[in-house]
Amino acid sequence: MLMLLIAIGATSQTTISGIVTDGREPLVSANVYIIGTIDGCLTDSLGHFSFQTTKTGELTLQATFIGYEDYTQPISILSPLTTNPSPLTIRMREKATAIDEVVVTASTYSFGKSDNFKTMDALDVVMAGNSCGDIVAALQTLPGTQKVGESGKLYVRGGESDECQTFINGMHVLVPYTTTAENNASRGRFSPFLFKGINFSLGGYGGEYGQALSSVLPMETTDMATDDKFGVSASPLDWNIGGTKAFRKSSLSFNTTYTSMALYNALFPDRCDWTRPYRQFSGEAQYKANLSTASVLKTYVGYDLTSLGQQIDGRSLSLIEHNIYANATLKSNIGRGYTLFTGIANSSMLRNIDDAQVPGDHYHNFRNEIHLKAEIRKVFSPVIKLSAGAEDYIRHSTLTYDISHYRLNYHLLAAHLDAQVRLLPHLFLNTSARLENATYDGQWLLMPRATLSYVPNKQFQFSAMLGRYSQTADDEYIARSGEHLSQSTADHAILSLQYTSGKTLLRIEPYYKKYRHLPLLSDGTCTADGYGTSRGLDIFLENHSLVRNLTTTLSYSFNDSERLYLDYTSPRTPGYASRHNLRLTAKYAIGKLIFGLAESYASGRHYPQATTPYYNSIDANITWLAHPKVIVYTSLNNIFGRTNVFSYKTDGTTVTATRDRFFYIGIFVSLKNNKAYDISNF
Repeated sequence: MLMLLIAIGATSQTTISGIVTDGREPLVSANVYIIGTIDGCLTDSLGHFSFQTTKTGELTLQATFIGYEDYTQPISILSPLTTNPSPLTIRMREKATAIDEVVVTASTYSFGKSDNFKTMDALDVVMAGNSCGDIVAALQTLPGTQKVGESGKLYVRGGESDECQTFINGMHVLVPYTTTAENNASRGRFSPFLFKGINFSLGGYGGEYGQALSSVLPMETTDMATDDKFGVSASPLDWNIGGTKAFRKSSLSFNTTYTSMALYNALFPDRCDWTRPYRQFSGEAQYKANLSTASVLKTYVGYDLTSLGQQIDGRSLSLIEHNIYANATLKSNIGRGYTLFTGIANSSMLRNIDDAQVPGDHYHNFRNEIHLKAEIRKVFSPVIKLSAGAEDYIRHSTLTYDISHYRLNYHLLAAHLDAQVRLLPHLFLNTSARLENATYDGQWLLMPRATLSYVPNKQFQFSAMLGRYSQTADDEYIARSGEHLSQSTADHAILSLQYTSGKTLLRIEPYYKKYRHLPLLSDGTCTADGYGTSRGLDIFLENHSLVRNLTTTLSYSFNDSERLYLDYTSPRTPGYASRHNLRLTAKYAIGKLIFGLAESYASGRHYPQATTPYYNSIDANITWLAHPKVIVYTSLNNIFGRTNVFSYKTDGTTVTATRDRFFYIGIFVSLKNNKAYDISNF
């Protein structure tokens, strides 16, 4: 009887078999099973599957595979079969990326965690071989930026430094750089430890950002702290103290820094004749609160007081500057999938200079901007995402300099609409339109922008970008035009190819920019008759696989630019633009020691007097993780002491850095913090 039952059971099983493919090749280890049972198996190395079931009736066969849409097929087994059904052929479709999952990276470098490729965080900024803890200097290791040593500011793809605009939490910063003496490099005003994310866009950005002809630097501050922090740092240049107090649903942070070049100049004299060394006192505070599960409030306020004095060209220059920046933003989920963003920011700068150009003169400049912004966003489906916003830049500027003076008050009104659409499973279109009006001339500008991206997998991304961008000229030129100066415009055309593997990032981007309505000085007045072009190629390679614990980067930029603007009498290459720029960096860790090395090269820059020699600097740094609460950082810029010529004065004399080398050592101590090797000033 037992043998008979076994025989009957064996003949009651049905074998289900077949092959699983994606239409091109077999899928290995796909899961094939009957829903509601444990009957099933995985496909083999050729995509074949075969399993038995005792179930009968109307059944549903399902196949699943990571990255592909689930496949289902009804099958009928009406009674135990003595013969098996014909083998099945299952063709699976790749799963389409939802619109809120795709990240278009063309022409943008994300610092922090992005697409699982960690490019740079705050500590990396500090440890970059030539940054000395400055965000702007760290960004200059990327392609597309140009080395302008006498300025230290960001010059991107043949554009002026003012063509790159900075935003904190989506709000505009009017004056993002510190003020310093002539031919001394400026620094960014903000600490890298303030931010959780930095997205440096070299061009082709969407409609949300305006008043930037070349590039934008959006930075997002850290979220609400959950632990108390307290830290101090010291160096021959500056002393710092700061910390954070965490509450149940909010946190309050502060940071205070005093910078003085007095001690450093005594130890390492430069070429300047200082009557009062460079000094700066700065303070920052943040308040962040989770008002509810759907609303987050962030506020920030920062103040800088800068002073210096020096004997230069037979005059006793004296400078004092006050700078304050504050913003508040609220991000709320208002229901039905809508997200509302509102923000307000204020930037104020007051600068007084005695003996600014000739003995006995006095320069007074006050600038103020209030930025108001509101934006609403919604992901309507896996196929489309929309955002729309409006903003107002309220600007005031006053200049008094001997017989020259002006007083300006105007608004910049803007609105934008952005749509991101998935056209095909791997093809995405981001299109936007931005409308702007400068009230001093009453003209409206409509600027269309579009990015088409093909993302076949996680390794490759191809993009094509077109767009028009605008920016008002400097207030001085608006005043000299009688407040009739049209906004300058730039048309961007960019192609982008990016390859990402587990330990390698490669990006190649050719670009072309066409400028119109640049300010042009003629007979003491200013018109919008200037123009120009900029074209080039950027290459960026980052690798983590050559040697264990070694990170290397290569950045190369070719730029060919020409423009007629300001006091140029004919079209020519701008003095700040060098045709070739090359940067090589390496960072290697041995235990608790981290070594950094950077090589920077730039070809000569063209001036009417002559072409400068090439620029070259080799910089090194060492970071010692001395204790989980102590970090020691030291760096030496321009190790071999090359005297780099930046430009020429009108009389033909050279403009060089005030010192050939720069040495820095700093100690960062966390006094109350649960995290190891975390600089706790914020």
